[in-house]
Amino acid sequence: MKKKVAILSGDGIGPEVTKAAEKVLHAIGEKFQHSFDVEHALIGGSAIDQTNNPLPDETIALCENSDAVLLGAVGGPKWDGNPSELRPERGLLAIRKHFGLFANLRPVKAVPSLLGASPLKEDVAKDVDMLIVRELTGGLYFGEPSERTADDAVDTLTYTRKEIERIVEKAFELARLRRGKVTSVDKENVMQSSKLWREIVKEIAEKNTDVEVEHMLVDSTAMQLITNPSAFDVIVTENMFGDILSDEASVITGSLGVLPSASIRADGFGLYEPIHGSAPQIAGKGIANPSATILSLGMMLRYSFDMQDEAKLIEDAVDKVFNDGYFTADLAGNNESLSTDEWTDKVIEEIKR
Repeated sequence: MKKKVAILSGDGIGPEVTKAAEKVLHAIGEKFQHSFDVEHALIGGSAIDQTNNPLPDETIALCENSDAVLLGAVGGPKWDGNPSELRPERGLLAIRKHFGLFANLRPVKAVPSLLGASPLKEDVAKDVDMLIVRELTGGLYFGEPSERTADDAVDTLTYTRKEIERIVEKAFELARLRRGKVTSVDKENVMQSSKLWREIVKEIAEKNTDVEVEHMLVDSTAMQLITNPSAFDVIVTENMFGDILSDEASVITGSLGVLPSASIRADGFGLYEPIHGSAPQIAGKGIANPSATILSLGMMLRYSFDMQDEAKLIEDAVDKVFNDGYFTADLAGNNESLSTDEWTDKVIEEIKR
């Protein structure tokens, strides 16, 4: 199979971790006889420095002619004083909007060797393996009117049937690739938008009886994420609830540095990126752990290219390297550490076995 991948390294540790993921991509290509054509383009602060635009037209053109996009990280204190239109984060928001990436996927999976850093007890966190599916382009963040005066303010939460149907259908599709359970999260006891949300989920569930469905209020979900997180498989919810719950769930593993993400649309095209930031304080030192970016690459293979075996091999290789006790300095604690490149080579060794 032949695929074209656009890599947008971005800022801070972005170039280091995307370089690692690119090496893994080519290792997968060799093992499974795939051909991956990779091209690089600018985004974020580095794009501002070179083109005075956080998302240059050339970058959009490359992504439009690619099958998927891998992104490193954007931002850093260097650009904090810039006007809002010249902030690195604008590039990320703009690319999501341009490509209509309505579904944000945030997997949260426990890494046994890192559970000591989790704020939860090990026996609570050890079996966690969930996927949060967040609606990304509607809801409270985009509703109109959104305004304020000196004495009052208003934000509008609006969802259409079409917007709800497409994110819920995506969640059912993803659940079939996992353990076949969907938890739909809303605030149906209070909010009209949630009443519509729950009605639509029930309608879709009636047509998809092979998937187990439960409905849960957002406040109860927030509690269950702390007390019984291993009970969840796929969580689907609207934009603001998903924003909050995915950040809550991300601390379960003990490190943001190991968690991938994806923003996709109905045809499978997606933007894949680690959830950690650009970490400018360690950029260029060769100590950043690339696992979140490598796992984001695995998500690309799974969800955009339908390469299930290849994706699982990446996930298993990352797990094996961690569980064998290999870390980079940013995660090592008191353990002996490897460089970014050395850690990546360990993953590739596992892939080639």
